[in-house]
Amino acid sequence: MILLKRTLQFFIICALIGLITLISLYYYVKPDIPSVQVLKDVQLQTPMQVFTKDGLLINQFGEKRRIPVTIDEIPQTLINAFLATEDNRFYDHIGIDPIGIVRSAVVLISTGEKKQGASTITMQLARNFFLTREKAYIRKVKEIFIALHIEGVLTKDEILELYLNKIELGNRAFGIGAAAQVYYGKELKDLTLAQMAMIAGLPKAPSALNPIRNPTRAKARRNVVLGRLLTEDYITQEQYNEATSQPITAYFHGAEINLYAPYISEMVRAEMVSRYGVDKAYNSGFKIFTSVESKVQKAAQNALVNNLHSYDMRHGFRGPTDVLWNPETQPALTEQQILNKLQSVNELGTLKVAAVLSVNNKTATVLLKNGEQATLSWDSLKWARKYITRYRQSFAPKAATDILTPGMQIWVRQNEDNSYLLSQIPEASSAIVSLDPQDGRIKAIVGGYSFEQSQYNRAIQAKRQVGSNIKPFIYSAALEKGYTLASILNDAPINQWDKSQGVAWRPKNSPAVYNGPIRIRRALAQSKNVISVRLLRGVGLQRTADHLLKFGFKDADINRSESLALGSASITPLELARGMSTFANGGHLIEPYFISEIQDAYGNVLFKANPALACDEEPLPTHNALSMHNSDDEMEQTKKCAPRIISKQNAFLIADAMNSAIWGGGSWAHKTGWSGTGWRAQALDRRDISGKTGTTNDSVDTWFSGFNSNVMTSVWVGFDNPGNALGRSTYNNNLDSSQISGAESGAKTAQPAWVEFMKAALEGKPEAPIEPPEGLVSIRIDLATGLLSHKNDYTSRFEYFEKGTAPTKYVLSQPNDIFEEDTKTEEELF
Repeated sequence: MILLKRTLQFFIICALIGLITLISLYYYVKPDIPSVQVLKDVQLQTPMQVFTKDGLLINQFGEKRRIPVTIDEIPQTLINAFLATEDNRFYDHIGIDPIGIVRSAVVLISTGEKKQGASTITMQLARNFFLTREKAYIRKVKEIFIALHIEGVLTKDEILELYLNKIELGNRAFGIGAAAQVYYGKELKDLTLAQMAMIAGLPKAPSALNPIRNPTRAKARRNVVLGRLLTEDYITQEQYNEATSQPITAYFHGAEINLYAPYISEMVRAEMVSRYGVDKAYNSGFKIFTSVESKVQKAAQNALVNNLHSYDMRHGFRGPTDVLWNPETQPALTEQQILNKLQSVNELGTLKVAAVLSVNNKTATVLLKNGEQATLSWDSLKWARKYITRYRQSFAPKAATDILTPGMQIWVRQNEDNSYLLSQIPEASSAIVSLDPQDGRIKAIVGGYSFEQSQYNRAIQAKRQVGSNIKPFIYSAALEKGYTLASILNDAPINQWDKSQGVAWRPKNSPAVYNGPIRIRRALAQSKNVISVRLLRGVGLQRTADHLLKFGFKDADINRSESLALGSASITPLELARGMSTFANGGHLIEPYFISEIQDAYGNVLFKANPALACDEEPLPTHNALSMHNSDDEMEQTKKCAPRIISKQNAFLIADAMNSAIWGGGSWAHKTGWSGTGWRAQALDRRDISGKTGTTNDSVDTWFSGFNSNVMTSVWVGFDNPGNALGRSTYNNNLDSSQISGAESGAKTAQPAWVEFMKAALEGKPEAPIEPPEGLVSIRIDLATGLLSHKNDYTSRFEYFEKGTAPTKYVLSQPNDIFEEDTKTEEELF
């Protein structure tokens, strides 16, 4: 009796000690137990995704790949695979499995080894969310308490959903949605039974059992999972046999990028980091919809790449990138040896690395990195004159053997017909920016040939001299001073002595051809440098500079010298496109923006662009959509008007004169038919487009900017080093007509990219001309004098004037020879 009493007392004391210990442990770990709110509001670390305006994925940022899914989106077979393998009693226990814990304790006592067994799915969730992976007794205690707490707060389905979205599954894939994409490039619903079993087997050791790194071990683990499914009657014997016979098909799949547009996505990344900080930007599951349209953005990228290759091919072939073997002194490598060498080469953009296997008279056979053999035809080779300098190339090759020899490592790229063309990495650079001039939306932006080659975004970072692209702004200032498009100025050389320099300043036309007295419309269309200088003098240097600042250009970039009239100001392509948009939208300064909408991980809209429009209502404070630092009030989407900086009449007149840069002086036979510098844009067969070429001294920078009322696009081509010229310049008096046509200029070097891009951007779109506003009159004038004319033949045309500025006198006489095309050089005039 005494023994029974003492035994009872012993158990009561042990129970009290156990209870006290349990209570003490609870209070010890209580600070680590998450609150109900924390559990309900768990934020999965989901990468930031960047989309086009029409919903195509262009990039994602964040180290962890995660595609959150709901429990209803998960196939039951996949759920069964996890339950059978990790916790078959999940829906029956309270968060801990006593039998498993006892078993783990027995192993610990008998072996002295601390093993991680007995963890339920709820306990794994507790550990993954709130605890470290250290194998310590106190961690296991914390794990148990947190698991019990989780079971009291969340339903079983909520726990399982959170676990399946949180679990690490290797290759930076977190959660089953990401694992399905990373290993198989599929959505969950499209996985096979074998693939589901493979994913369900990964939590035990995501690295060691990875099907990409360790396919043998992964297959064995997959079959264990399939065996558990069979044992628990989740699958039939036939299904088990079929699944276990399947080979390992997993390989790494990157993010499902629908359109690779790295320059715009990097702009978004930088803005989001600035706005939210690195950790929140990368891991909060933001979905950012940019302003760019997929079709237009793709067209811009293709146009830039194609144009740079065209320029590069004009200047000759610089030879192979490497010589893998010399056929005169070494035996040819085996195909496998060649492939091994090619595997180490990182391919760039559309270029593919290849080794020359054999060369015949007019063809060459090459081996590509993927093992494909291709034949280069003579049409794909004959461009390859040997490069000497950017000003000189060797004679045209007569045979393929003049260009290539076996053993050379070269670049090739595919034509539209999938045949291959000898190619090389272009040395020149380029940028394209296309805006909606009515609200500033960036429709497309490309900052260079290859983001992998250079992350320098020339569209927004490269300040380059704009050359004759400055002239529309100079002429706009002249119209404000009282000049008209019919005003006559003398197109003759300027020779001005500069006392401070001790030399004469002689600005020249490009090409150095002069026409004597001509109208301002024609002077702008033909980009007459000396007329631009004379207009600047007539307006005044300071007044002209002040006018240019209205267009959003920075004061530090507008130099105060007469060279300003020739385009010595340095401006980025985006800044130039913004300024030019004023002529397309009737006189308003719009604010470019590149983010249309930001959503959180649950689809809630956090930001929606509300740009200031080109309208004439009472302007509200301008909204800087480019910096995007919006307030809560801005989410109300109130209509805002962009500030007016020039009159709608001024904007229309400049746009109409720029239309003449493309369509020239009309079709009245040969006597008045002159071409503008942008005549190549006639290939678009649209009368609603206006444009302007731009070329700096020695053809260092070349530009073309053009627009209709809906699209404004600027293209720049040059070298990243501003000291490098693109080739021969049209400023050279000594060039004959054939050499002038071969010189690099805005019309030849930049405009082809603009034409190719605009052809795609305007495809299927009706013409959108800039309509003449009220306050203008159209009067027939004499082409030679700018005075009124009674005639309606080739000696006259209708011209637009602001009311009150039209000529009041009629021309008295019109000698026939005054209309002969007058194209004299500087030496002939003086």
